[in-house]
Amino acid sequence: MIKKSKDELTEMEHLVTQEDGTEPPFQNEYWNHFDKGIYVDKLSGKPLFTSEEKFESDCGWPSFSKALNDEEIIELVDKSMGMIRTEVRSEDSNSHLGHVFNDGPRESGGLRYCINSAAVQFIPYDKLEELGYGDLLPHFKN
Repeated sequence: MIKKSKDELTEMEHLVTQEDGTEPPFQNEYWNHFDKGIYVDKLSGKPLFTSEEKFESDCGWPSFSKALNDEEIIELVDKSMGMIRTEVRSEDSNSHLGHVFNDGPRESGGLRYCINSAAVQFIPYDKLEELGYGDLLPHFKN
């Protein structure tokens, strides 16, 4: 399982996950990354999203139509920035991940999980078994 301690976080990773920050759009690791695999919580290593639900939203951050397991996601009301939004946090590490909006693909349920790259780590499909995520292989189309 892949995970980091809080002491190992970069400045941006700490800002995002521990201080509820946001990384710059279009200048983050996964905004235009569409390889097959999973995205895990950087601190706990818990699987959060798969590439099967990732879509291009033109917002500048990775976007997913649904979480892999709703029990791993906490949704909270966020009234910062002069608006009301739904914040998304990781259940296990309580890390800020991003926000969820109701403007995603209708055919996939209508949600758009807008996630900071700094909060997640990508695990390629061909490394899932080796890194302890083999139980997630059935979530992928062949």
